[in-house]
Amino acid sequence: MIFNILQNFDALHAFLALLAYLIAIVVAIVAHEFMHAYTACKMGDLTPKAYGRLTVNPLAHFDPFGLLAFVIFGFGWAKPVPINTLNFRNHKKGTILVSLSGVLTNFILAFIFSALFVVVVAFMPTSDFQFFLYYLFSFLTTINVALGIFNLIPIYPLDGFNFINAFLRYDNKFVDFNMRYGTILLIILILVEALTGFLSFLVNGVLIGFTSLWALIFGV
Repeated sequence: MIFNILQNFDALHAFLALLAYLIAIVVAIVAHEFMHAYTACKMGDLTPKAYGRLTVNPLAHFDPFGLLAFVIFGFGWAKPVPINTLNFRNHKKGTILVSLSGVLTNFILAFIFSALFVVVVAFMPTSDFQFFLYYLFSFLTTINVALGIFNLIPIYPLDGFNFINAFLRYDNKFVDFNMRYGTILLIILILVEALTGFLSFLVNGVLIGFTSLWALIFGV
């Protein structure tokens, strides 16, 4: 990602685009992980709070190598929020809500930021500040949508798997396979770019839907 930015802009605009990209990553990841922690605590599990994850401080959520991967490759990871589902007052309900909380937060943020993106494109005069806001809201929308969709994939340790797992027996073959090989399978799928085309299609579809709706609302 950083190489694409550096190649396509002069020094000033490359700096502004890279700054916008870093801010977007921080917002999307912190919001996702914080909502996992917050929802878990509301459901009765204070483990995230005990581990210092009930915070919007980015340092508590980012893995250094995951952040570096985001900057270089456009794809990375955060530190998973430690959760003990046995502490939930209602195990099934707690698991479902915690699984969906991060994803729903990303989609809500994407919807809001897509509105701001349309406003910047339609109503702001061209300037360096407009350039920065254009890429800031563009990255905020795209990254939140991508993060939300990616986490819906039903492979351990993603939220999609945890959601489905809430409805299955602990000794289910699907669960057992994912607990054993899910992480390896996910890494392989990412490395061979098996998910790239399909995820890009879904992300672009959501982005077009959001921006088209706001363009219609704003009459542009």
